[in-house]
Amino acid sequence: MSTGSGVPLVYTEEVREALHEGRAVVALESNVITHGLSYPDNAATARKVEDAVRAGGSVPATICVEDGALRIGMTDADIERFASRTGIPKVSSRDLPVILARGGPGATTVASSLVAAELAGIRWFSSAGIGGVHRGAQQTFDVSSDLIQFTRSRVAVVSAGAKMILDLGLTLEYLETHCVPVVAYGSDDFPAFYCRTSGHRAPHRIDDPEVLARAVETHRALGTPTAFLITTPVSEADAVDSAEVEAAIARAVTAAERDGVSGQGLTSYLMRAVDAATDGRAARANMAVLVTCAEAAGRLAAAHGALRGGSPVGSTS
Repeated sequence: MSTGSGVPLVYTEEVREALHEGRAVVALESNVITHGLSYPDNAATARKVEDAVRAGGSVPATICVEDGALRIGMTDADIERFASRTGIPKVSSRDLPVILARGGPGATTVASSLVAAELAGIRWFSSAGIGGVHRGAQQTFDVSSDLIQFTRSRVAVVSAGAKMILDLGLTLEYLETHCVPVVAYGSDDFPAFYCRTSGHRAPHRIDDPEVLARAVETHRALGTPTAFLITTPVSEADAVDSAEVEAAIARAVTAAERDGVSGQGLTSYLMRAVDAATDGRAARANMAVLVTCAEAAGRLAAAHGALRGGSPVGSTS
């Protein structure tokens, strides 16, 4: 156990050795285990995501909270325990001090995983989709804590953009305002989770992993205190048509207003509606996105590691 930051960090042997040797490591959230699919599919999916990171050439570090410590990497037994246990809370960055102090288990989100990754010296993180600015945020001020954390954590984030139920135009505006680089890897557009495009062009496109690695390293060298967001689209075979999803969302928003659904319950309401409207294709695409992003993150983190010459954690190079 490490407590150099004042917060207990418990590493798996695999992750500890990789960091010590300067090998590329990609952090993963555990929320997808506890608040995604039912058991045992959730455990199987978590393992597929970790295998995808390894296929890309990096070491996976799925992060969770347990026994008053941040666990940096989960063993197979850890994944099985979290996947089969009910009632494990979702822990965002604002919740971390309380859950850690209480000593209970918690599944990390994008925001809290970024906090843990930076504390642990991990420079890369992968998620299927990030949070964003919600539709109607001009009245509700509903902005995901993921975006707030992007302004505070110097971690490269690989994702398939953000869900189309959000206001993706305002999400990009927020990222621009807070000087968070957004680069599309292998596409021109900012993707929308299981849709290949949000209808918005990405600020930059880079297809060469080595060039992208240099951009990430230069961002850090400039001293900018923000994350570096890299988007990669779902494959065409797994994607859901953007127009079809947008039409389903429009119908669901009207139904939600009629049924009085709002606040935190609205997101899950809209996601269920989209899944129903696509006969389950959206849920299947969700799974594909997790693996696609993880493999890309593993590949890009490995390219970044090669650029840095395998410098171990703590090195100033």
